[in-house]
Amino acid sequence: MKILVIAAFVAILGSLVAALVFMMRGGEEDSPDGGNKPRKNHMARALAFRVGFSILLFVVVLVSYLMGWIQPTGLPLQR
Repeated sequence: MKILVIAAFVAILGSLVAALVFMMRGGEEDSPDGGNKPRKNHMARALAFRVGFSILLFVVVLVSYLMGWIQPTGLPLQR
């Protein structure tokens, strides 16, 4: 389970970096023939992937807790 969570966080951070790169480039691509191709919205797609993957990670952790596959290990509630 730890490896799954770590891989999910790496994927989330990777999509954030990809969105940053697309934002800094400005999304303008020059075609070799001089024509203007329609601008692709890569940044929005990368951010949508991040949001979707974050929700998926939350659901997986919640289902894992409900199924008993993971247990909370925080401080006890009573002293």
